[in-house]
Amino acid sequence: MNTTDVKGFFASREQLEMADYLTLEYYVECVGNIDTALAHFCSEQSTAQWSRIGYDEDFRVRFGAKVIDLHILGEREQLSYPVTHSEKGTIHACRVTIAHPHRNFGPKLPNLLTAVCGEGVFFTPGVPIVKLLDISFPESYLREFDGPKFGIEGIRDLLQAYDRPIFLGVVKPNIGLSPEHFAHIAEESWMGGLDIAKDDEMLADVEWSTLAERSRQLGIARQRAEKATGEPKVYLANITDEVDRMKEQHDVAVRNGANALLVNALPVGLSAVRMLAKYTQVPLIGHFPFIAAFSRMENYGIHSRVMTKLQRLAGLDSIIMPGFGSRMMTPEEEVKENIAECLQEFGHIRRSLPVPGGSDSALTLETVYRKVGSVDFGFVPGRGIFGHPLGPKAGAASIRQSWEAIEQGTSLEAYAVGRPELEAMLPSGNGGNGKA
Repeated sequence: MNTTDVKGFFASREQLEMADYLTLEYYVECVGNIDTALAHFCSEQSTAQWSRIGYDEDFRVRFGAKVIDLHILGEREQLSYPVTHSEKGTIHACRVTIAHPHRNFGPKLPNLLTAVCGEGVFFTPGVPIVKLLDISFPESYLREFDGPKFGIEGIRDLLQAYDRPIFLGVVKPNIGLSPEHFAHIAEESWMGGLDIAKDDEMLADVEWSTLAERSRQLGIARQRAEKATGEPKVYLANITDEVDRMKEQHDVAVRNGANALLVNALPVGLSAVRMLAKYTQVPLIGHFPFIAAFSRMENYGIHSRVMTKLQRLAGLDSIIMPGFGSRMMTPEEEVKENIAECLQEFGHIRRSLPVPGGSDSALTLETVYRKVGSVDFGFVPGRGIFGHPLGPKAGAASIRQSWEAIEQGTSLEAYAVGRPELEAMLPSGNGGNGKA
């Protein structure tokens, strides 16, 4: 690229009709001339070659991605990670904002991802280190998406649960239980006060626990629990499967009594999620397998907030995400950013219920509540309910008792007096260790 070519990939916001562009925030490490490297970065994710040989034309004006802001963070002695590359020169760490014309791919999530974090981004000469930090969408683009069909408000209406968190529980053991045993302990947890008993994200339609039989057993158990408690309950069935089977799995589970569905959003693909969100008549809840593989490294990959935002755009009514605590290896600020992506203004797109999870129990509920800053979240223990020393019913009751203590401004120790379910979870209790 010569100097004139490079300039064609730089612009100001004032020069562009920003309603025609997505705004992309990247962290990059450039080797050699920064402007040349970033011109290649824009070229490779959009027009690549921008004219035909022998023709006086320039497709960059309408179709080229363009740098609209650049902040050089400083020089580095070496790349953050030892990526093999051929360029020579000084290494600069940069924060760069790219305007990418959405006319290049339209309102299609697979094509969007191909453009903004595909080959053209991660294989650009002179830019061996890249992390996509954020995407912003103009209202004109958001209007092309339906988003969640139910959202937070719809889930609350289904459960008739207002002014408090939604309490989910991951049935444990997660692998190996027969449908009959699975249904029994799920029913116990509903009887103790749990709102949603869920399949683990790894529990599939398998010969020893088919989705058909498991959902049949759980549908019956859910109805018994609703009749006994007088409260609505939800069985969250995992329908993650090959994409061409997912509508069939949806129909089987819902027909048998599953009144919400779990899908591992990134393994099946956001386009599959969008298809299901349009098709389903029950809430669709996403789980986070695969997200750490490309988001955990600080300076490389894709920030998890990007995928949270895209999952909401695709139509997930609730998004389970890595939560607080050392086990999840996710910085607290990143967890809060993902929660915010579920709750903040996003055009006409409904809010998704954020569910930060990992090693939770009655002992961690207040911490999660304080860090979220509102009641608009789901709380999802596993062993904190199903590993309770007094059984799943007591485990679920301990969660509700923990919330009652929070509402009353009382310590867990004081509120546990006379409540053996909560008392057993305290460090001094009868075998409770609070692990989930």
